[in-house]
Amino acid sequence: MIIIGEKINGTIPSVKKAIEQKDEEFIRDLALRQTEAGADYLDICASTSPEIEEETLIWLMDIVQNAVDTPLCIDSPNPLIIEKVFPYAKRPGLINSVSEEGGKCEIIYPIIKGTKWEVIALTCDNRGIPKDTRTRVEITEIMVEKALKYDITPDRIHIDPLVMALSADNQSLVNFVETLKEVKTLFPTIKVTSGLSNISFGAPLRKVINQHFLTLAMYAGMDSAILDPCNRDIVTTLYVTDALLGKDRFCRNYLNAYRKNKIGPVKVQE
Repeated sequence: MIIIGEKINGTIPSVKKAIEQKDEEFIRDLALRQTEAGADYLDICASTSPEIEEETLIWLMDIVQNAVDTPLCIDSPNPLIIEKVFPYAKRPGLINSVSEEGGKCEIIYPIIKGTKWEVIALTCDNRGIPKDTRTRVEITEIMVEKALKYDITPDRIHIDPLVMALSADNQSLVNFVETLKEVKTLFPTIKVTSGLSNISFGAPLRKVINQHFLTLAMYAGMDSAILDPCNRDIVTTLYVTDALLGKDRFCRNYLNAYRKNKIGPVKVQE
C-alpha cells in the first residue's frame, strides 16, 4: 500500500490555526511524525481563501521540504494554483488532482509531461459525481486517453472512484469495488486510491468503519490511500491485511512494525 499522509490540511482545525498563526514548528512536527510513521507522500492542502492559497501552499511546501525528504502530494481544487506552486517542489511527487471538471487535465498534464510526477484523477465531470459505475469508468477512460497524449502512462495515474459516505449511499463500497475492478481490467498498471475516511462521514464509530473499508478495499486491489499514518489502528489494519493477502513474506513487515512499536498497544519505554 502507498500511504499518502493526510494531516497537513487546512480543513483540520489545528492545522488551520497553525496556518493562521504561521506556526512553522507545528507543521514541521506533522511532517516528521507522518514520515516516521511510514508515509510515502505528504498531502499538502492549504484550504484557505483563494486570495492567499498560493502563498500558503508555498509556505507549507517550504517548511515540509526543509524538514523531510518525503515527496509531496500537492493538493488544491484549483489547477491554476497547482501550476503556480509546482516549481517550488524539490522532487517528483503527486498532484491532487485532475478530473473531467472544466479543463483540469489540460492544465495539469502538460506540467508533468516528461517528469516522474504522478497524478490523482477523480472520476467526476461537469455533471458532478456519478452514482453509477459505468459513468465513472467512462470518465476514467477519457482521462487516461488525454494523459497518453502527454506521454503520461497509466502506471502514473491514481484513479479515485470517489467513495461516498456510507450514511448517504448504502452501496458506496460496492460501487467503489465495481469501479476498481473494471478500471483495472481496462488498465492493469493503473493505481486506485481513495480518501479513506470519506466512507465514514456522518456515522458513529468512524475509525471502525475506516478500518473495515481499508481491509475490504485492499482485498479488492486498492493500491494507495490518503489516510492518517499516525493512527495506530489504521496502520495495524494495513499491516495485518497485507500479511493476510500474502503480500508480506513470513509476516516480516508485520513483525518488524510490532517490534518497532508502530502497531499494537503503545509500549512504554522504561
